[in-house]
Amino acid sequence: MASIRHKKDAVLDATRDCVLAVGVRRTTLTDVARRAGVSRMTIYRRWPDVRTLVADLMTREWAAVVSRVAPPEDGSPVRVQAVEALVTGVAALRAHPLFHKIMQVDPEVLLPYILERRGTSQEAMLRAIEATLRAGHRDGSVRAGDPARQARSLLLVLQSFAMSGHIMTEDGPALSAAAFDEELRQILERYLAP
Repeated sequence: MASIRHKKDAVLDATRDCVLAVGVRRTTLTDVARRAGVSRMTIYRRWPDVRTLVADLMTREWAAVVSRVAPPEDGSPVRVQAVEALVTGVAALRAHPLFHKIMQVDPEVLLPYILERRGTSQEAMLRAIEATLRAGHRDGSVRAGDPARQARSLLLVLQSFAMSGHIMTEDGPALSAAAFDEELRQILERYLAP
């Protein structure tokens, strides 16, 4: 099992390196196999094409971002922790090299997850946000409401700040990324406050 996991990680690492070097459209399974030190057949057994390979890579990378910014369970009010974790998560995603490269070179890769269907990463984010909201309902720091609907509403806002934030920022303190992070913090705080 560890060998399979190691091989999968090696292939995903190689995919990340290829995408960072040349973008999604110019990445080939042959290039990935060469970088990973495996045969093309090893890759084809699990991933039929670059699209599915990149989808698995994005899931791994975005899940890592989410796991790093989960609110701590230290007994303090959930809303305060959740707002900070969500703002930090959006900023971390925007700064992520893979996300940045895809947005810069191959933004169409993300379109299905905006226009057609939820992806694995979005489902994981929804579960995490919903669990946090339920905890906030229990401690009274998050306004009452349907946690699934609230989580989906929050994800819509977060996605817009992550994916479109760069087109709204400009040089100078008033329109900087940090200024928009503060606006997001205010939006989230007011939306979640009881």
